[in-house]
Amino acid sequence: MRYTRYIALGDSMSIDLYPALDAGEIDVAVALERLASVGGVAPIGAASLLYQNTQDRWPTYIGDDLESRYPGIGFQNFASDGATIGEVFGEQLAQIDETDDPTLVTLTVGGNDLLSAYGNRPRRDLLERIERDVAEAYDFLVDTIRGRLSGSTLVLSTVYDPSDGTGLIPGVYDDAGPLPIDILDRFNDHIRALGLGTPRVLLADVHGHFLGHGVSVAEAERWYWRRSLIEPNARGASEIRAVWLAALEDAETD
Repeated sequence: MRYTRYIALGDSMSIDLYPALDAGEIDVAVALERLASVGGVAPIGAASLLYQNTQDRWPTYIGDDLESRYPGIGFQNFASDGATIGEVFGEQLAQIDETDDPTLVTLTVGGNDLLSAYGNRPRRDLLERIERDVAEAYDFLVDTIRGRLSGSTLVLSTVYDPSDGTGLIPGVYDDAGPLPIDILDRFNDHIRALGLGTPRVLLADVHGHFLGHGVSVAEAERWYWRRSLIEPNARGASEIRAVWLAALEDAETD
């Protein structure tokens, strides 16, 4: 398929802010306030790199981006910092008109829903119910995207785990003990099943690709921003882009 438009939906896995902060390619005002709207931010987040590679930073990806593959393709990034499934549905998707144009859509969402639920420290049975509700909301969002963009291909991204399976992420609910990683694993398995069994939907297993690049390794080897380990750093953004490209390439060879 020759796509005419690329749309990024979701959370901070898709935005430029944290990779640019990590690389120091950002206006001082943005660095102080962490609001991309108050100054210049280098387009080096995952969605920006998928659309147009930054050649001086990632020379191995020269010619391996959407702009090279589909000359003239448009790009809109609606992803926002901290977005939940409800916010993607109510704020981001609401800005997109229905169309049957051949559109590529990437989606990164769900991690903030689970983290915010855990922040309230619910009982185990309630936490499991919340995970099922989040998965159901995710399904509804996917169905809505596919309905509104009937000519689209949707790339679903699993949620990475900065704890590398330990449940411990410095700076994230430190006093609450290990995070319930099995809940995240269950949600990611749901995304995998959806990505592998739904027409016009592709799976990008970011979670599997990122394992071993979080707290279990030295800081220089991590793919997460050192000041907040739930955000991708510059290398992490490129690696998310790599998983998306691999999903597209796999689909093209099938």
